[in-house]
Amino acid sequence: MATATVRPATDDDVVAIMEIQDRTWRTAYAGLLPEEAFATLTSDTARAHWSDAVHAGDDFHLLVAVEGTEIVGFCAAARYAGADELSIAEVSALLVEPRWGRRGHGGRLLATAAAALRAAGSDSGRAWVPETDAASRGFYARAGWEPDGAVRTLDTGTGTVREVRVTGTLDLRLVE
Repeated sequence: MATATVRPATDDDVVAIMEIQDRTWRTAYAGLLPEEAFATLTSDTARAHWSDAVHAGDDFHLLVAVEGTEIVGFCAAARYAGADELSIAEVSALLVEPRWGRRGHGGRLLATAAAALRAAGSDSGRAWVPETDAASRGFYARAGWEPDGAVRTLDTGTGTVREVRVTGTLDLRLVE
């Protein structure tokens, strides 16, 4: 296997991030999301969003997983103060392109994001996962992140998607 690393995203990574999100969502969420939702993933608006994310600042981390010279996944995570002024660390996206799955890239991305969030002062994190996404729920469970009872329903324009919130420690270690 080629060398696998995780590093902060750069402007040059934006197209790869968009392509990974498009391919991954089309694979994982076919039948769950309408075509209109997929079409937005490669739009100029999406490109601007990810370009802004590259430069979002110290409390936001956009990371890419690289195998050899290929970008194979990404993670977006942030730390912010909640309404009660408690620090919230949230993984808003963690995706590995399907053909690069099961090689440890997701774990490296989560561990790297967790270390950055922990260094910023948080000790636990959360993520929202579609209730029917068994693969993502299993991934987070293997990291020790479990549903905490919170749910939300998102309007897709043609239906709804129910998501569960998973929470866990940011004290994660890479297993080599």
